Amino acid sequence: MTTPLGALEILERSPRSVRLRRATRETTVEVALTLDGSGRAEVGTGIGFYDHLLTSFAHHGLFDLVLHAKGDLEVDEHHTVEDVALVLGAAFAEALGDKAGINRFGDSSVPMDESLATAVVDLSGRPYAVIDLPFRGGRAGGLPLQLVDHALESFARTSGATLHVRGAGRNDHHLAEAAFKALGRALRVACEPDPRRTGVASTKGSLG
Repeated sequence: MTTPLGALEILERSPRSVRLRRATRETTVEVALTLDGSGRAEVGTGIGFYDHLLTSFAHHGLFDLVLHAKGDLEVDEHHTVEDVALVLGAAFAEALGDKAGINRFGDSSVPMDESLATAVVDLSGRPYAVIDLPFRGGRAGGLPLQLVDHALESFARTSGATLHVRGAGRNDHHLAEAAFKALGRALRVACEPDPRRTGVASTKGSLG
């Protein structure tokens, strides 16, 4: 599987598991992903709330994830947030391979106190993102909230997924966390093998 992301090194690969590294003048990101995991996560991006979101994503998706990033945070958080999402999306694309036998579609709704978020996923090979998360403030911890949409769009781009993520709530922390938990749970369903499926889940015979 070739993802649309330059400067990407595949360090290790086995069925439904991959370790990738991408280094540019702005960031260095390394991701190890196992789809059939137990939700163990070790995440360090230099942005505490982003780490929290990604850890929740992996925990509720039951993915094993090791993700470390070093970026130009002295400039701002944009490059780090974007590049982490790009490499994480590429890891999913590489780990899934030709996507034969998987469910392809998944959805989940997750509440967190007054907030509710829903994620619907199609591992179609056609990247598209529709995001509606109406945050009230500018930041949650060290994460500018305008970058949440951008992270999800970047993930969709390299994973080859169509994402619809929507939510509502009064507390920005709760809304963002519910969205990442919902995405993890939806992706878990979409990535899982369908015991009745042979080949890819498409009448065309291929995805993309």
